[in-house]
Amino acid sequence: MNSGAGIVDYIKGQAAWIERELERSIPAEWSMPSALREAMLYSLMAGGKRLRPILVLASAEALGGNSEDALPVALAVEMIHTYSLIHDDLPAMDNDDFRRGKPTSHKVFGEAMAILAGDALLTHAFYSVVQSARQRDVAGDIIADIVEELARLSGAPGMVGGQAADMQGEQGVTKLEELEYIHLHKTSDLVVFSVKAGGRIAGASREQLAALERFGTCLGLAFQIQDDILDLTGDEVKLGKPVQSDVKQQKVTYPYFIGLEASQAKVEELTREAREAIETAGFPAPERLLELADYLMKRDH
Repeated sequence: MNSGAGIVDYIKGQAAWIERELERSIPAEWSMPSALREAMLYSLMAGGKRLRPILVLASAEALGGNSEDALPVALAVEMIHTYSLIHDDLPAMDNDDFRRGKPTSHKVFGEAMAILAGDALLTHAFYSVVQSARQRDVAGDIIADIVEELARLSGAPGMVGGQAADMQGEQGVTKLEELEYIHLHKTSDLVVFSVKAGGRIAGASREQLAALERFGTCLGLAFQIQDDILDLTGDEVKLGKPVQSDVKQQKVTYPYFIGLEASQAKVEELTREAREAIETAGFPAPERLLELADYLMKRDH
């Protein structure tokens, strides 16, 4: 889809497609309490960049694959990301009242229902991945690899581990390496999953998967450092959340350790590394991934 569009139009078009499919991703015939369905959809449809699912689709396209085949996996990673945000916003975690300019799930539905909505989105993600086999005939061994990697990269050695380290870090991160561990796992691991999952569906070789992993690692870290920068310099209206929140919460960030200019230089360096990983991997159509890397480096929200 949107093969001839510029990168901004491509992102808008893919995000709109993803949102249409997310809205109907919870089967209407499934019996569940209406409050649970409402809470799941409230956070799932709350907007956002849709970066991770777009990367699933763009990676499949980069290897000549069909983005329709990859769509159920793209929806799954957005479900995982959304569940993590619901839980991250809870009073026991970051205690945030707003997300993307809207009241957070627990402020609308209460803490118990917010937790359950997060739990439901987490488990529904794995159902969605399997639909690539059921609906699009993606081979079972590819689905098994994707499920295994999603469990690992979103779980204790991945995103959840990064969130746990972030919570511990509130007691005092004293080394840049500790902060990098948090960023790599809390943010980069789902980006790595996204690009590798799209690659797997398109039949990536081992070498191409390694290139996608390098791309995702660098891109995810650059994305999070850019978030650190925007918390200091960004526009509150564009961001949809208060700026200077890291400073107010006394959270240690890249600019805290190495300064604003060095942090900006690090984003540029990581983006170059991400691009090089793709440019040297022999992908038949790498342009979208390269454009996405450049776009994310320059984003202001």
